[in-house]
Amino acid sequence: MFTYLRQLWHSEELRKRIIMTIGLLLIYRIVAHIAVPGTDPFALSSFLDQRSGGGIVGVFAALTGGAIDNFSIVLLGLSPYINASIIMQLCTVIFPKLEALSKEGQQGQQVINKYTRWLTVPLAFIQSYGFLILLGQGGVQLVDLTFPGVLLPMLYVTTGALFLMWLGELITEKGIGNGISLIIFIGIVSGMPTTLSTMFLAGQGKQAAFFLFAIVSLAMLVAVVLFTDAHRLIPITYANQGAGRGVQGNIPIRLNQAGMIPIIFAISLITLPAIIAQFLSTATRPVLQAVANFINININPNNPSILYIAIYFLLVVGFTYFFVSVTFKPDEVAENIQKRGGFVPGVRPGKQTAELLAKVSSRMNLWGGSFLGLVAIVPLVFTKYSTLSSQDLIISGSGLIIVVGVVMELIRQINAQLLAHDYEKLV
Repeated sequence: MFTYLRQLWHSEELRKRIIMTIGLLLIYRIVAHIAVPGTDPFALSSFLDQRSGGGIVGVFAALTGGAIDNFSIVLLGLSPYINASIIMQLCTVIFPKLEALSKEGQQGQQVINKYTRWLTVPLAFIQSYGFLILLGQGGVQLVDLTFPGVLLPMLYVTTGALFLMWLGELITEKGIGNGISLIIFIGIVSGMPTTLSTMFLAGQGKQAAFFLFAIVSLAMLVAVVLFTDAHRLIPITYANQGAGRGVQGNIPIRLNQAGMIPIIFAISLITLPAIIAQFLSTATRPVLQAVANFINININPNNPSILYIAIYFLLVVGFTYFFVSVTFKPDEVAENIQKRGGFVPGVRPGKQTAELLAKVSSRMNLWGGSFLGLVAIVPLVFTKYSTLSSQDLIISGSGLIIVVGVVMELIRQINAQLLAHDYEKLV
């Protein structure tokens, strides 16, 4: 361990990147405690108490590291930027010009990133209004929600979201690892101390449940680590001109091809009915009130029903297939293999190779998506049939996948930097 840390410190480039990353993440945590100007913090505290942990607000609070609890200017987190990224990914499939840009390598990706940033601005502005209205339905006046008084708080929250986007991209450029993922990671982890203190102060009944959940969490952690690195190798033989034997290679198809994206998609969609129910709760029409009551009973993140758990699981599996279908193109991969003079042993180049890759990818998505869904719902099942609530859990299944994925990717990048540093010394 000490040898590893010494290697990190002796690598000047890596040392600067790590220090830069830590410094920028500290800035994020400081900003998360800066409240929207003009907000009454006591009114917000009263509101959250009425919500019993914030209701649907508590789901977002877990991903923003308490930014909502402080009514911070970054209370939206990275949600607008993530939504903009999702929309742009869909647009690359729909619009041929964007699809052509996505195939132009780094230069094309820079243009798409620019479009994503611009799209984040209106999305953040719209989301800020919706979120302020949602918070204002608790019966506590946090900010002025009348026009045009609401425009100023909306501007503060929108600016905070854009600042967080810029901070994440700055970490990616100047630091180590993916800045967006690291900010989400810090937001999730920062809530652990509070939950741990709750665990130790809990009553006898909850302490036993906490102990059992700790064992389950350790088992899930080991499974997620193994799952993240699991892959299947498709052997490829490249014709070696002038030699009797070809060059052997392989194409790895990961079990988790979509990463944490299906989880983020599913969370965004599964929380939408609860948000709608919050707006409908004040409706005067009996039909709308009935819809709100049905959603609150059956599709409530803080009180997960069997229907909620089933929908959540199916959404994760479905989004796994959807995302991989957008990002992984078997026809293009097969065409590139054929152009380079490669082939899968026993399979004809071209169409048959594409069919093989699509078949293998589909099977991996079935198992990978099912595992993602299982990890995501295990804590929900645990809270449903134990004395623990969703607020009592140290980390959710989705959060666990995000945390493990970020940590493992960070370790891979650090090891790659160390390898490059050692190679430069040898040269």
